[in-house]
Amino acid sequence: MSVVTQNVDIPLPQGGTMKGYLARPEGDEALPGVLVFMEIFGINAHIRDVTERIAAEGFVALAPDYFHRTGPGIELNYDEAGMAEGMGHLGQLQADQMISDAKTARDFLQARGDVNGTGIGAIGFCIGGHMTYLAACEIGLKAAAAYYGGGIAADQGPGGGPSTVSRTAKIKGQIHCYFGGQDSMIPQDQVEVIRDALEGAHTSHSIHVYGDADHGFNCDQRESFNEAAARDAWSHSMNLFNTELRD
Repeated sequence: MSVVTQNVDIPLPQGGTMKGYLARPEGDEALPGVLVFMEIFGINAHIRDVTERIAAEGFVALAPDYFHRTGPGIELNYDEAGMAEGMGHLGQLQADQMISDAKTARDFLQARGDVNGTGIGAIGFCIGGHMTYLAACEIGLKAAAAYYGGGIAADQGPGGGPSTVSRTAKIKGQIHCYFGGQDSMIPQDQVEVIRDALEGAHTSHSIHVYGDADHGFNCDQRESFNEAAARDAWSHSMNLFNTELRD
């Protein structure tokens, strides 16, 4: 399926704009919308590729730049320098601002004339996976696919305050979480905390742990890329979106 792309300016409630990368199939058919939450490396070539792949599946996909306060427009490489810079921006995130940016991006996407369906979905990777889980708790996503979201089970949320996992009971849609069994950044005891929270809240969910996969297994530009895990997680994610977002 041919895809068209564009850079967009998303108006912010406090003034100014947040940049975004939007992709959709060619044509004027109204389609369900999916947010794509980036890693610490910005809306780089990998995140643009993911956004375009989701569009090719028959969705209007939008990747918002929620580093717009500290590093607007950054595109970092998967190397030591990129990691160091990205972690600096990560350390400045605050949960309330993340929620506000997610809501703003959702509203922008939902207001487009070429977006319909039963609600908005989201997919995210690394801190974007955390953003996906947090947004599912706070902004009413219909379907969420959180890939190796670090810090979800931490004692505090980004910037302090309530932990993200403590918000789990607010999730109203369905959420899938994908983790690597070899991921030292998200030990399995943290995965179990998330699993227990979802089960305790009777949330519609699915947790997938790929035993031989590490952090970042979905990204084919990283040494940790695991093709089998990435393919399986992608299939589950697209099934989730097709089931939950289409009329």
